[in-house]
Amino acid sequence: MQHAVGSPLPPPHQSGHGPIAGRSPAAHHPGPQAQPAPAPPPGFTGAPSGPVPPAPPHAPAPQHGGPPQAPPPAPQHGAPAQPPAPAQPPAPAPQHHAPVPQGSRPPETTGHLPLPPGGPVGMPSVPPAPVAPDPTTTTLAVLLIGPAGAGKTSVAKYWADHRRVPTAHISLDDVREWVRSGFADPQRGWNDHSEAQYRLARRTCGFAARNFLANGISCILDDAIFPDRPAVGLGGWKRHVGPGLLPVVLLPGLEVVLERNAERSGNRRLTDEEVARIHGRMAGWYGSGLPIIDNSHLDVPATAQVLDDILARAIASPPKW
Repeated sequence: MQHAVGSPLPPPHQSGHGPIAGRSPAAHHPGPQAQPAPAPPPGFTGAPSGPVPPAPPHAPAPQHGGPPQAPPPAPQHGAPAQPPAPAQPPAPAPQHHAPVPQGSRPPETTGHLPLPPGGPVGMPSVPPAPVAPDPTTTTLAVLLIGPAGAGKTSVAKYWADHRRVPTAHISLDDVREWVRSGFADPQRGWNDHSEAQYRLARRTCGFAARNFLANGISCILDDAIFPDRPAVGLGGWKRHVGPGLLPVVLLPGLEVVLERNAERSGNRRLTDEEVARIHGRMAGWYGSGLPIIDNSHLDVPATAQVLDDILARAIASPPKW
C-alpha cells in the first residue's frame, strides 16, 4: 500500500501489540513512538518525506499487558500531516504580590518582614540648656525684713530704681506716718494704739502691693517683723499680699546697726537699748530657713546684687516658707 507524499511513515508491527485485523497500523498509532523505529521490512518501497519528529515528553510509554489506549484520529490521505505542537515548559506557579502605588517604589524587605521605605536621617537634636531666670525683668513681690538701722529702706529704694521693669517701693514707716492726729509713736512706748496703727499700715501696704501686681508692677516692702510672732508678722504679710511673696532677711551685726541708727533722725531713731532688743529678736530668723543677707561689709549696690542672686534662686526653685 502506498502513502501520499508528505505522510509520516507508519510504525512497524511489534510483538504483543498487534493491531486488529483489517486495520492499518497507522490508524492505531498515528504518531511516532518514544523508541527509535527499527529498519523497514524487506520489500518496503515507500520512503518518508521528512524526518520523524520526536515524541512529546509527556507521552506515557506503552506498558505490556495494559489496556489499549484510544488512538487519535488517523490523518486523511492526500492531506498534509500537521506536525505536533512543540512542547511548552510548565508555567510557574502564580505569586501574589501586594499592589504597589503608582509613583512609589516597593519597600525593601529582609526575609518575610516588610521594612518601611527609607528616608533621610537627621542628626539628633540637643535640648537647649535651661536659661536662668532674670529677677530684673520678672514681676515680683519682695518683703525685706530687718531691724532698725539694717539699711532696709536704702536697699529697697536702690533695688526698685535700678530694675528694668516698673517697680514700686512701699515703705511701712512712710504709710504709718500718714497719720497726723492721734499718731502713736513707738519711741514713746509700744502699746495697743501703736500695735493697731501698724496693723492698719500693713493692710494698706498689702492692698497697694496687690494693686501694683495686678497691673504688672513689681513691688518691694520693708518691715521690722519678728520670727516669734509669725501670725502678725510674716503670716500677716502673706495674707495681705499673697502666697507668692518672697521674704528676705537683711541682718548685719549689732555694732553696724547701732552706728546706722545713730545717724537717723526724727521718730525713726530709736534708743540703743531698743535697737539691741530688736536685733536680738531678729536672730531667730537664722533657724527659719529664710535667706539672710549679712550686709555688715557691703554697700547698697553690692547688697542689691546679692538680693538679685537670692531672688533668681527663689524663682527657679520656690522655697517652702
